[in-house]
Amino acid sequence: MSESTEVDSTDPDSGVNPSDSDTQGQRRWVSPGTVSLKGAIREAVHAPPTVYEAVGGQRFFDELVDRFYDAVETDALLRPMYPADMGPSRLRLAGFLAQYWGGPAHYSEQRGHPRLRMRHMPFVIGVEERDAWMKHMTASLRAATLADGTDRPLPAEITDAMFDHFDNAATHLINRPAD
Repeated sequence: MSESTEVDSTDPDSGVNPSDSDTQGQRRWVSPGTVSLKGAIREAVHAPPTVYEAVGGQRFFDELVDRFYDAVETDALLRPMYPADMGPSRLRLAGFLAQYWGGPAHYSEQRGHPRLRMRHMPFVIGVEERDAWMKHMTASLRAATLADGTDRPLPAEITDAMFDHFDNAATHLINRPAD
């Protein structure tokens, strides 16, 4: 896999046309032969090849979520927030993440708009719960490899974008002020 390079579109020597409104004043990540995350992440995940395609499709998200939930099952703080059978929770999270990163819209077809904050409001989520969730998701993400049979690591720009998404989403779900 090629090394990723950062291109600053404001640098006249970058080879990026600064008059191009898609890149003007923005940084973009270039990985030859893979996905290029540039501009708004929402736009980048749906531009071919999508992150979903670049990581190996649904299998990647199923494995990511399985590692995460395997850890949650033994977490004394988080486990009580989940139903006894976590199978449906696994399917929903994997489906949501696959859709978010450019995969099929099966999650929304089945459940409507994600409404993450509303769906998590019944649970008391403070900084401690957020940090525990992030610990498990970060460990699962660090263990992730491309789901293409090669066991190659994820490109750094994809790992970073996913970490940022998880960090922002987990922080957004906090509904109990710090003590």
